[in-house]
Amino acid sequence: MSTPGEPESVRVERLLDAQTRAAALFDEIERRGMVRPGVGERQLSDEIADLAAHMFGVTRHWHKRVVRAGENTLQPFRADPPDRVMADDDIVYLDLGPIFEAWEADFGRTFVLGDDPDKLALRDALPGVWQSGRAFFDAHAEITGAQLYDHVVGLARGRGFEFGAPIAGHLLGEFPHKKISGDDAQFYITPGSDKPMRRTDRTGRVCHWILEVHLVNPDRGFGGFYEELLDVG
Repeated sequence: MSTPGEPESVRVERLLDAQTRAAALFDEIERRGMVRPGVGERQLSDEIADLAAHMFGVTRHWHKRVVRAGENTLQPFRADPPDRVMADDDIVYLDLGPIFEAWEADFGRTFVLGDDPDKLALRDALPGVWQSGRAFFDAHAEITGAQLYDHVVGLARGRGFEFGAPIAGHLLGEFPHKKISGDDAQFYITPGSDKPMRRTDRTGRVCHWILEVHLVNPDRGFGGFYEELLDVG
């Protein structure tokens, strides 16, 4: 096992800094009213890329920029639904993975256009489900990814929603973290991920995780999304 290249305290600081910048990017997206009726998902994705480059010099995103509106919010990350133009009363979520000075961020939030009470209720439930999932992680030192996934699914159903994705998070770190992880279940918060999440990776570094919550209202046909760092911050 190789020796970690940087002190763990530095890695944590850089992950938190990347997330702080991602949060600032989302704040600016909201301040400018960029999530708006009449704009297509792909157009908004391009506008966000331009804004990230202007604000922080971001030129790379470690995963595709996900902008989903209306019925497309039911789709998990790997789906590629047709481009959709946002309507006056839409629900929209953004899942962005900008790279800040070689460090990955992964941040997701949901926006509601209009005053539909069901859409507002789903949006407002997301941070509470996320916080409850984090509390469960904090309380169980040997928790596995499969156990946390099951718990978060239960939290979603306890709020009257379904869970909309086959995973509830993944490893995160220096870009490209996937070169030291891969697509095996052990690198995700998902069924079959049966190793303790608090462990070191194959290079000897502490594993750091993103927790993501995808809630779905199946009766109304829409969903919402929320994600950020799980184990630091």
